[in-house]
Amino acid sequence: MSTPNTLAKSLATLAAGTLFGFGLSISTMIRPEVVLDFLRFKDLGLMLVMGGAVGVVLLTYKLAPRILTRPLLDDHFHRHPSAWNRDTAVGAALFGMGWGLCGVCPGPAIAGLGAGNWDLLWALAGISLGALVQGLRAKI
Repeated sequence: MSTPNTLAKSLATLAAGTLFGFGLSISTMIRPEVVLDFLRFKDLGLMLVMGGAVGVVLLTYKLAPRILTRPLLDDHFHRHPSAWNRDTAVGAALFGMGWGLCGVCPGPAIAGLGAGNWDLLWALAGISLGALVQGLRAKI
């Protein structure tokens, strides 16, 4: 049985994921042809979506710790350090090439399934296979 705090975190995660999925759907980012037009500079409407996302993340990560003494569903704010290395650069390049070739990244692909775009299963299979290969490679 889950504790109230775990239940609250689970419900907050579900609500955030639902909101994210609806946002991707409304912005048409779940349609690979729209993403590919954006990447070809034919339709820059997704620039507003990305700009809005960057703004929300910037406000959340920079202002929330200054305004709140602690997060709503945790006891302290966590730092997320990142380290750039060869593996990060190679992974980013592979992700970008995959996104550019098929117009799909994981979040919109999953949201697209919810809209009935079953062709995205092929892209998700490729994404899953890539994650599996990386996980196996990391163990070596």
